[in-house]
Amino acid sequence: MTEDHTDVQEFFTARAADWDARFPDDGPAYAAAVADVGLRPGDAVLDAGCGTGRALPPLREAVGPEGTVIGADLTPAMLAAAVRAGRDGSAALLLADVARLPLRDGALDAVFGAGLISHLPHPAENLRELARVVRPGGRLALFHPVGRAALAARHGRRITEDDLRAEPNLRPLLAGAGWRMESYVDEDDRFLVLAVREVTQD
Repeated sequence: MTEDHTDVQEFFTARAADWDARFPDDGPAYAAAVADVGLRPGDAVLDAGCGTGRALPPLREAVGPEGTVIGADLTPAMLAAAVRAGRDGSAALLLADVARLPLRDGALDAVFGAGLISHLPHPAENLRELARVVRPGGRLALFHPVGRAALAARHGRRITEDDLRAEPNLRPLLAGAGWRMESYVDEDDRFLVLAVREVTQD
């Protein structure tokens, strides 16, 4: 277990029990973001860093009963909260590090990551691992229910030029990890980046 993992687990373990109560109105934003991913019935999708599983029901609805939904998180307390909320009925829950996913190459059609990018210890490597498990042409959604400026203000900070989620920083980071950014939205009530898994040339 690296120090990065310990910090992330401690942060979310302390907040797991009341996480949903702190953000009670985010459900529609999650559903809208999932709708924009363009999933089809029968698809296989991973919610990477699923937390309490707020995206899992809309992901299940998008892929239907024949599809596959996996919720992976590093923090047992967050997965336990997902179970208490009944969201394990929408997905298979997996205690796993998104840096080393127990999935075969190209197993998925898409990855959904809510609030994920700021918690990745090694973003370039970690995004490359997500690309590994997605088929060429598959999709990645990086989402947050509020935009960068609103989130920074919530924490008493200002956004800076080195913010990883800024488009000039995120676009080349994704490209280097095997993703082509298709769209970028950063508004007060939504942050959503959609990217496509590039076809690699051997």
